[in-house]
Amino acid sequence: MRRANLGEGGPGSYVASGYSVHEEENEHLQEGLRAKVTALKSLTIDIGTEVKYQNKMLDEMDSDFDSTGGLLGATIGRVKRLSRGSQTKLLCYMLLFCCFVFFVLYCFIKLR
Repeated sequence: MRRANLGEGGPGSYVASGYSVHEEENEHLQEGLRAKVTALKSLTIDIGTEVKYQNKMLDEMDSDFDSTGGLLGATIGRVKRLSRGSQTKLLCYMLLFCCFVFFVLYCFIKLR
């Protein structure tokens, strides 16, 4: 037996057009997914770049803090040496100067 109107707008044509609609919908969804994947890839690349930059900044800050720690250690050593003597006026000036430096550094860090 042969079916009439197969492929010529009959019942078989309905199945083929349904398949085509699903195929077009899949294509549309694939394009949307492709766009989202591209956006995510771009975002992850930007995040990686930012992380590298932040790590570089942290390394620079670490070296700055190390050098500042050495400077402060030397200053404290000098203050201890001064405290052994009877130069209290000079010691007070040094302590005030240290407090001033700490205050300026604190304000500088807060403004960043």
